[in-house]
Amino acid sequence: MSDLASRRLDIDALRALRAIRQHGGITRAAAALGLTQSAVSHKVKRLEASLDCDLLSRRPGAALFTEAGEDLLEYAARILALHDEALLSLTRTDLAGRIQLGLTEDTTCTDLSRILGRFRRLHPQVNVRVRVRMSITLREMLERGELDAAIVQVFSHEVRPADHVLFREGLHWVKASGLALPESGPLPFLSFDDACFYRRWALDIGQDEGALLETVFECASAAGIVAAVQAGLGVALLSDRHIRPGMEVLRGDASSGGLPAPSDRFCGALPPPPGLAYVIRRARKARNPALDSLAAIIEAEVTRTGGLSLAV
Repeated sequence: MSDLASRRLDIDALRALRAIRQHGGITRAAAALGLTQSAVSHKVKRLEASLDCDLLSRRPGAALFTEAGEDLLEYAARILALHDEALLSLTRTDLAGRIQLGLTEDTTCTDLSRILGRFRRLHPQVNVRVRVRMSITLREMLERGELDAAIVQVFSHEVRPADHVLFREGLHWVKASGLALPESGPLPFLSFDDACFYRRWALDIGQDEGALLETVFECASAAGIVAAVQAGLGVALLSDRHIRPGMEVLRGDASSGGLPAPSDRFCGALPPPPGLAYVIRRARKARNPALDSLAAIIEAEVTRTGGLSLAV
């Protein structure tokens, strides 16, 4: 008992550990959390000293986390969720009303589902209806007044003054590292469907700059495009969070840590993709106190974690 009494699971250290998992390393976790790399390292080392075990593997080529670190991460997710829910429960108000919320498919497969579930438990009188569509479709629904708000992807240069930016990501041309591309002729293109603004940019602006693309695979799901890239079916546009080991970045700046090094082959005239931003965009209508509260919770959570991690 005395041994347990001398040990502590510091909340900030657990949050740093989770950010390392979400962002693939200490450097990117520190940037996401708004801390220095040394500050994040210190939190982890202090936690390791308290628990008297290594949580991160520091051997070249080894997995990022030790077995003890992987075990602690499972508990950390539950501890942090309960911690944050307890804080919110002490400040909640008697909210009531209805929210029509739009989400993209990739945001439903993140921590956002957990955030929405917690909001529903804290505010049972608020009816939240979620509609999942592609970003372009959600923007059109907002303009028609069919949604109160939506979390959508936009190109960085398309962010509006009224948008609440949650986080930003890079967009990259990628292929399987073992795939040999043709020296001439069209490049096999793995595309989302017609409602995808990646696709529209690639086929419209990309073609104008001389890149000849032939769509050989079309899928509305990010998971489907990732699988097609890994299978070596062609090139695709993927954001930072969807790049996997074994993928090769063909064009763009991959210096932000955790991404594969860019290929020396630029595949003809593939233009560098624009940056991405995930934003909360609201309809032009009267204020909704329930929506104000939900948006504030989402923004606070994303600020703490530096993004929305993909569910595994």
